Amino acid sequence: MNDKAVVAGVGMTPFVKVGTSAPYFQMAAEAGRRALDDAGIDYDAVQVGYASYVLGDSTAGQRGFYELGTTGIPIFNLNNNCSSGSSALYLARQAVETGIAEVALAIGFEQMPGKGVTGWLDDRPTALEPYFAAVATSLGIPDDRTAGSAVFFGAAGQQYCERYDIDPALFGHITVKSRRHAAANPNAIFREPLTLEQVLASPTIWGPLTRFECCPPTSGAAAAVIVSPEYARKHGLRSDVVIAGQAMSTDLPGAFDGDMMKLVGYDMTLAASRAVYEQTGVGPDDLTVVELHDCFASNEVLTYEALGLTPEGSAEKFVLEGENTYGGRVVTNPSGGLISKGHPLGATGLAQCAELTWQLRGEAGGRQVAGAPRHALQHNVGLGGACVVTMYAKVGD
Repeated sequence: MNDKAVVAGVGMTPFVKVGTSAPYFQMAAEAGRRALDDAGIDYDAVQVGYASYVLGDSTAGQRGFYELGTTGIPIFNLNNNCSSGSSALYLARQAVETGIAEVALAIGFEQMPGKGVTGWLDDRPTALEPYFAAVATSLGIPDDRTAGSAVFFGAAGQQYCERYDIDPALFGHITVKSRRHAAANPNAIFREPLTLEQVLASPTIWGPLTRFECCPPTSGAAAAVIVSPEYARKHGLRSDVVIAGQAMSTDLPGAFDGDMMKLVGYDMTLAASRAVYEQTGVGPDDLTVVELHDCFASNEVLTYEALGLTPEGSAEKFVLEGENTYGGRVVTNPSGGLISKGHPLGATGLAQCAELTWQLRGEAGGRQVAGAPRHALQHNVGLGGACVVTMYAKVGD
């Protein structure tokens, strides 16, 4: 692990409701400052920057980075839908490991519009048209886009419940757990507890999904400083958390053939996680903490199985026996996840990075996973599609 890219610093802003945040460039700069301060270096040391966002103007990344300084470094703007943040992390890690740079800064941000993501570019076909068409064709229903991405994840959840004879109330347990975890996270948007009855009684959004089983529109920013181990040693930076393995996958054959679980990234997750397990020699049974992409409660359930945390078709038992939380086998989304921490699209992957870095350092406060975790797994997916899975490792000590 001594030759792996080092996560030298992380930072994020509190995630907040739409319309209550600072402008995107101020949030981006604040997250960047926090990560640089955490690493103990100045912005002048950064040699390349990666900015991730989904709903923003061209070169919005520069607008945020310029708040930190105008140093002439390459700055790349990245949109991979909801996996944009981890895609920026992927490129930062790649730049450092290949010697392109010794210090890379990835900043993800999103100032979500009040009207949401619909109609953002309504004068041209959306990249998600094949997804809506696949749902309509598979389920024999009209093409309905009013519920946005909830259509895909609702259809996947419905199919999962039918396939394994599961009560859809299972998804409510995910939100209850999510809120309980978020209560200890000062950066989370929703920290108030919810009962299962409250979750299930909230308005239906699509299929089996209720409002409280869907992530909220959120604004915020997060950042990570990635450095080479040589740079960390030379400058006396902490180097106890490294990126041990990482893989990205896009949609595989069969994604649009009627299997709703594949449509929302089950196969992408399977492929990327298997690649990371092979790279690192660390398997799902070795993990005690995971941050995964719970944009909808149904996706958390599917992802347990795609990541190999529990065998196929067994997620109900895994959830109901508390194996997904403190006191169980693997604490999933100690941050509260997207459902309770919030989901500012371009920032999510880097916020996951921050949470797992704090967990491995033992700096997660009241949500710290017991037993001094040595490894942590991150899963971030964006439809369109891209899935990034990252394994972090604690070294030294």
